Amino acid sequence: MDQMKDVRWRQRFENFEKSYLLLKKYSQKEINNELERAGVIQFFEMTFELAWKVLKDYLESQGFIVKSPRETIKRAFQIDLINDGHIWLDALAKRNLTTHTYDDALAEKLLQDITNFYLPELTILYKKLSKD
Repeated sequence: MDQMKDVRWRQRFENFEKSYLLLKKYSQKEINNELERAGVIQFFEMTFELAWKVLKDYLESQGFIVKSPRETIKRAFQIDLINDGHIWLDALAKRNLTTHTYDDALAEKLLQDITNFYLPELTILYKKLSKD
């Protein structure tokens, strides 16, 4: 059973990696229009969803029991898998908001937050899990 959990987080990590690399690539380019901005936000939503799920799978492979994204983020912070739990919780709130609402001002602010806060935290996670 433990081996299956180990395989599951590694498989999920592969999907996270693909999405993360696309987010990194396109968030570092100049955004010239609404479509490009929406695309980066969509990559963020997808990458963040995969990130918390890979965290959950990883934690479960280590013997932890977590059920929700919030609980997963808190436990990952406690064991030093992620660096800034507050940024992760903020990213969770923003991801939940953007999946149900579209507002130009919110989208522009989110784009800045993705570049300045969320992508650096996702990069830390990517590097830590790449080593395992």
